[in-house]
Amino acid sequence: MNMKIPKTTLYMISSLDGKISSGDSDRVDVDQDWKNIKGVKEGLYQYYELEKSTDLASFNTGKVMAKIGVNDKKISKNRIPVKFILIDNKPYLKESGLKYLSSWLKHVYIVTTNKKHPALALQKQLNNISVLVYNKTIDFEDLFKKLKQDYGINRMTIQSGGTMNCTLLRLGLIDRVSLVVAPLLVGGATTPTLIDGEAIHSIKELNKLKVLQLIKVSKLKHSYLHLLYKVIN
Repeated sequence: MNMKIPKTTLYMISSLDGKISSGDSDRVDVDQDWKNIKGVKEGLYQYYELEKSTDLASFNTGKVMAKIGVNDKKISKNRIPVKFILIDNKPYLKESGLKYLSSWLKHVYIVTTNKKHPALALQKQLNNISVLVYNKTIDFEDLFKKLKQDYGINRMTIQSGGTMNCTLLRLGLIDRVSLVVAPLLVGGATTPTLIDGEAIHSIKELNKLKVLQLIKVSKLKHSYLHLLYKVIN
């Protein structure tokens, strides 16, 4: 583990074949779909129960936040003691979504290359929004160092999509994997998986693959499993 960056855990739910969605469209989603599938819905609550014990700093993307509808949510009256670090270049987050997140979370860190991101104006109005702007591309190693050294984030749970997960894994920025496996086979070559991103192209790149050391395996109810691994970086 690199002591200069937060200790990180990738926490996700997947099907047995490693899919983290029901298909390749934004119209399908684990949270909305799997609760309607007999044989899967009965044990799905266990993922959310385990999620309650994850770190108080959560790393995700604006795309995921937009997909779950934060841009359309009303201002929250109850603030939780959680910090979100959100990668959002496009941007996917609108001013309405940012105001909702600010009302709901202890602090929101927006990381972007977009110099016109709506969070830049809002951070002057709301004291719990901070924007970290990078030029052209985000330097994730630098970002993780700043999160610990400048913002005091010592532990962080990662719950982003497969492409972002791959980027962080290749850079050695994921220390552990905490995976809830649902009793489901999804299939589909274009369905997002736990780790997507660019594949390696030759044996010379085998060093990009990450070996795991099993820490714990728990048999949950309704044919679910919880796997905890250490990433050998």
